Amino acid sequence: MSEWKAKRFWDAASVEEVDGGFTVRLDGRPVKTPAKAPLVVPTQALAACIAAEWDAQEGEVNPTNMPFTRSANAAIDKVTQQHAEVADLIAAYGDADLTCYRADSPAELVARQAQAWDPLIEWIHQRHGVRLVPVSGVMHQPQDIRALERLSAQTHALDAFALTAFHDLVGMSGSLVIGFAALENLHPAEHLWALSRIDETYQEELWGKDEEASELAAKKQSDFLHAKAFYDLSRPI
Repeated sequence: MSEWKAKRFWDAASVEEVDGGFTVRLDGRPVKTPAKAPLVVPTQALAACIAAEWDAQEGEVNPTNMPFTRSANAAIDKVTQQHAEVADLIAAYGDADLTCYRADSPAELVARQAQAWDPLIEWIHQRHGVRLVPVSGVMHQPQDIRALERLSAQTHALDAFALTAFHDLVGMSGSLVIGFAALENLHPAEHLWALSRIDETYQEELWGKDEEASELAAKKQSDFLHAKAFYDLSRPI
């Protein structure tokens, strides 16, 4: 038996201000999340992007073409309900942050990592009072517990929409430091993504590109850039 798929039943999507933010209506009917909660987002700009995704649907509704809708659903149905658990999961990256694990050879890669990541570690220290220590090799070396507690507290302080974006910014880059740098506009998102790919870029220069790996990297980059856009749109002006 074929799986039932929703089909477009509306003529136009619109944005309406409601208690707690903004919602999207389809011919006056409010959009709900998969868990049947009201789809209410913090800003008119984000609601407008979601409405545009619904307006772009033709025939069968394809959720894969609706990234802002999916992220809003995740923020409402999942992150709001499990905020502490999600924050703990993300904050754990601080103890094994990408920017802290350095190669011990070859010299060129060591230098590239230092040039890319040392400024990030100094920035998180100056901006957030957190001192992370770089280490050579792949063996785990715990960071100072006070630094990790501070990063965890700042992660837990994010609202559900920010934490939804932060989840992908950190998960795709492998770095809590890069995630915070993205939230605070230290560099453009494309540049921060490139900083997270120092090792992979070096290996590609040596051995050439692997088609499957390149496709996976492109998907991760798209998710990273979307997360940044979702975060920005969810912030009140």
